[in-house]
Amino acid sequence: MAKSTTPKRPTRDEFELEELGNQLVEAKDDGDERALTVWGFPEKIRGRIIVLDSRTRLVHVEENETIRIIPFLDIMKVSYE
Repeated sequence: MAKSTTPKRPTRDEFELEELGNQLVEAKDDGDERALTVWGFPEKIRGRIIVLDSRTRLVHVEENETIRIIPFLDIMKVSYE
């Protein structure tokens, strides 16, 4: 059987994930637009974080009046760009 050729998502330690979670909570509380670097997307996703669902581990981002739902573990970086 052939191996899958799709690259795996980079692994991160508990500290990095906690820091990322804190940045997302801060971004949601501020209501400011942020740029998210998402694994598997060639471009950054820019928008306001409107929902952080801890049960499903999904982040809802409002981008140009449309809502994108991104898995928490796929978010690599949060920035102000």
